[in-house]
Amino acid sequence: MYRLRITFLLAFMSLTTLVSFAQKTTSGNPIFPGWYADPEGVIFEKKYWVYPTYSAPYNQQIFFDAFSSPDLVNWTKHSRILDSTAIKWAKRAMWAPAIVEKGGKYFLFFGANDIHDDKKEVGGIGVAVADNPAGPFKDYLGKPLVGQIHNGAQPIDQFVFKDKDGQYYLIYGGWGHCNIARLKDDFTGFLPFPDGTTYREITPKNYVEGPIMFIRNGTYYFMWSEGGWTGPNYSVAYATSSSPFGPFERVGKILEQDPTVARGAGHHSVIQVPNTEDWYIIYHRRPLTETDGNHRETCIDRMYFDEKGAIKPVKITVEGVKAQPLR
Repeated sequence: MYRLRITFLLAFMSLTTLVSFAQKTTSGNPIFPGWYADPEGVIFEKKYWVYPTYSAPYNQQIFFDAFSSPDLVNWTKHSRILDSTAIKWAKRAMWAPAIVEKGGKYFLFFGANDIHDDKKEVGGIGVAVADNPAGPFKDYLGKPLVGQIHNGAQPIDQFVFKDKDGQYYLIYGGWGHCNIARLKDDFTGFLPFPDGTTYREITPKNYVEGPIMFIRNGTYYFMWSEGGWTGPNYSVAYATSSSPFGPFERVGKILEQDPTVARGAGHHSVIQVPNTEDWYIIYHRRPLTETDGNHRETCIDRMYFDEKGAIKPVKITVEGVKAQPLR
């Protein structure tokens, strides 16, 4: 009888868990457990994917996990899609992944080693490749794609932007400087601009790090993080232009902390649901209860535009977003 009761109790608990899972209609924030930052949000194979930094001290920051979801609400973890054992030159501080699919391959761009002197240190922006968005990824070049400091920009916080003509660009930079460079078709290096330069600076006012770019209604939106990454003033601002090279005049902040919800909201990406005007911003923030700089969590909220195309200030929430299955 005792065993029968235990069996019944376990069955009831399992059923309750399944019912609870089925009834989940909003993502909540954070969208998955654990300390994760700098999230890259994309859509692959009718699923949403998020590729974040594992938020830990630099010497422990030597791998990437990924997360996938059919609806923005229920997330599956894909552990260690890439780690430093596959990137022989990467020793620490593997940061801010960016990913694109091209020709059936998935290219993951990442920063590593937190270099400050390119004449003495090996590191910078690398590339890994896989046949599946969940990996496993392997080193594509065997060396950094960007291993030196150009125009004062630390080679971190990379973003890969595809322009309307199909040209891919690498946009990156820390230390208050942002560069754009034309990627070769096979992502093995760069093509010079007509003036012979390879790295063109496009830094807007107050830029610190974390650049991204997208096009909406023919306008180029350039977004970045400003403030200090461990402080309450960490936030996201944006500018617009008719060209990916600018000039970019800062419009203002659209994401920042809410002292009743969380601190230090920043370093983001955006997702547009195909064939809709549904936009989401995926970002990290620090819980009000945490003081450790590495205790950051990945969150999602809606992002809206006004009738003139300006991005409205984002309200950060505990609830997150409603389910949005992909069709």
